Amino acid sequence: MTPAAWWLVRHAAPQVAPGTCYGALDVPANPQATQQTARRLAEALPTGTLISHSPLQRCEHLAHYLLALRPDLASNPDPRLREMDFGDWEGRPWADIARSEIDAWTQSFAHYRPGAGENLHSMLARVDTARREALEALAQGRPVAWITHAGVTRCVAWLSSHGGKLPLSHQWPLEAPGWGDWVMVRPGLTGEAPVQQT
Repeated sequence: MTPAAWWLVRHAAPQVAPGTCYGALDVPANPQATQQTARRLAEALPTGTLISHSPLQRCEHLAHYLLALRPDLASNPDPRLREMDFGDWEGRPWADIARSEIDAWTQSFAHYRPGAGENLHSMLARVDTARREALEALAQGRPVAWITHAGVTRCVAWLSSHGGKLPLSHQWPLEAPGWGDWVMVRPGLTGEAPVQQT
C-alpha cells in the first residue's frame, strides 16, 4: 500500500519582537493570519486525517480554528511536536546572547544545551518517536497532519535523510515552511535505527 500524504504545517507569524530568541516560549501568533491558515488547511485536508498539534498556543489556536471549520476532524496536543526549549535564552534578543555561547553551541551542535535548555539530540529523539507513529499510520493509508514549528519540520527532514545520525551545525537543514504554510510529503518506511533519548 502506498503511504498516504503527511502535512507538516507551520503556525502563523508569532507576535514577538524581531530578533527575539523564542522556542518553547509560549507566544501567540497573529490571529487573523492563523484564521486564514485554518481556512486554507480546512479545504486541503482529506476526511480521516489524523491531526496532532504542538501544545504551544501559536499551534493550538490554529488547531482550534481548523476544527471549528472541520468538525469531522479531531486534533490531539502532543508535546513531542513543540519547538526547542532554549532555556535561559528564551525571550532574550539574540544580539544579547554572548558570542562564546553561540560558538559553543555551533561546536557541539547536537549535544550543547542552549541557555541550559534542551539539546538537539533530545529534540530529535522526541520528534523521532512521534514520526515513527506517523509513519505507521501513513503506511496503513491514514493521512497525517502535524501543526507544529520550523524546528520540528527540520528534524523530520533530517531524520528522513539520516536516521539516527547526529548532525554537525553545517549539515543542519535550513529550509522550513513559511509562516502559516506547510509541506506535504509521502514518506516510505525504512529500517532506520531510532535516535536514542538522552
